[in-house]
Amino acid sequence: MEEIKSTLRGKLRQFQDFPSKGILFEDIMPIFQDPKAFQLLLDGFKLHMEETGLKPDVIVGLDARGFLFGPTLALQIGAAFVPVRKHGKLPGECISAEYVKEYGKDIFDMQADAIKPGQTVVIVDDIIATGGSAAAAGELVEKAGGKVLEYFFLLELLFLKGRDKLNAGVFTLLDGQA
Repeated sequence: MEEIKSTLRGKLRQFQDFPSKGILFEDIMPIFQDPKAFQLLLDGFKLHMEETGLKPDVIVGLDARGFLFGPTLALQIGAAFVPVRKHGKLPGECISAEYVKEYGKDIFDMQADAIKPGQTVVIVDDIIATGGSAAAAGELVEKAGGKVLEYFFLLELLFLKGRDKLNAGVFTLLDGQA
């Protein structure tokens, strides 16, 4: 696992003052430009699942960067993939959950029939900061009758304490202080 973490950390790039002044942006895109690094990202999550005995029925990926690896992870472990999208982006009947962002509020939607009652779920996204969007996704899973087993993130910004808002355990491959 340490080799996986070291390789992934080496792929991250930081951009000062993006998207606005005072923000240090963690760019994960170089991971997806390197097939070996991308596979290591997936391997890190799969190794954690093997070590803990997690066998989710569904992987839920958050809009938008949870879509980069969520479907591939689901395929590799034989689980379904369900997207959680920004409000108004999904057809059919949807359920919604509101969350607070740094500069206001937003709404996530999930198709109402995407998760069946009793299904077990792992929610994935690239970074956990304040935890608002992940908590909204957990709320959607519960509204649909599913059970969140755990949340997976590539990177956690520890100083924001986002995991404290979540209704299940959190696994992150990397963490950062600021």
